[in-house]
Amino acid sequence: MSYYPPLGFYFKVQISGAKSEDDAAFTEVSGLDMEIELEEIKEGGENGFSHRLPGRGKHGNLVLKRGILVKGSQFSNWCKSTLQDGVIGKIACKDLNIFLLDRAGRPLLTWNCTRAWPVKWSVGAFDSTRNDVAVETLEFAFQTLTRR
Repeated sequence: MSYYPPLGFYFKVQISGAKSEDDAAFTEVSGLDMEIELEEIKEGGENGFSHRLPGRGKHGNLVLKRGILVKGSQFSNWCKSTLQDGVIGKIACKDLNIFLLDRAGRPLLTWNCTRAWPVKWSVGAFDSTRNDVAVETLEFAFQTLTRR
């Protein structure tokens, strides 16, 4: 059975090795990008072009959005302990997996963010003139991004 093109709304996020998935439901995942920096070298006497050489790989932060959970969750507790303790506490790095699922809930693609740690936790605006869900945004820095 063909799953092309895959649907972008059926996914899950999981802390690698976590036993509970009750708090891993997010409404949006972004930041799954990779690129190679370019180094430009200008050669003396050559004005027609510059040499463009590959540099280091880089990526942005992983951004997860969801409705605010009233009860503390594994993700929330991790963010809270890291961001409130700041540099005086120990930063616990964890691997995060993002799974794009097929219709039966089986992974079609997996992205692994290694040694991730929370760098930002924000809550969307409360507005009495709108009928929106209260949303929290969790942002993570990570060491490497691998697509499998």
